[in-house]
Amino acid sequence: MDKIYLNELEFYGFHGVLPEETKLGQRFRVSMTLYLDLKEAGETDNLELTVSYADVYQMVKEIVEGKPYKLIEAVAEKLASSILEAFPTITMISVKVIKPDPPIQGHYQSVAVEILRSRNDD
Repeated sequence: MDKIYLNELEFYGFHGVLPEETKLGQRFRVSMTLYLDLKEAGETDNLELTVSYADVYQMVKEIVEGKPYKLIEAVAEKLASSILEAFPTITMISVKVIKPDPPIQGHYQSVAVEILRSRNDD
């Protein structure tokens, strides 16, 4: 299966359980892999036969910077379901939502969730 990668898209959102997260907001990064057949697009050089990265980026931006969710798991699910619905050529999607600065004491690079969803999921 062919893949399109969107790596480390960065946004500012208001997702979280703690009051300061929903009031002050924080950075979020999103990485995703789109699984689809790119053979015909590659052979014909036709954008209509693939997925526009710009369109996917705009959808991710609207979701991450839009309605607040308590859990990054919910953000990931919303991203996956919305992108699968909007782009019928995508057969499967991997979505990783990264929270680089959660309000947790300690030393770490980030926390994240990653999900894999396909059109066949119930």
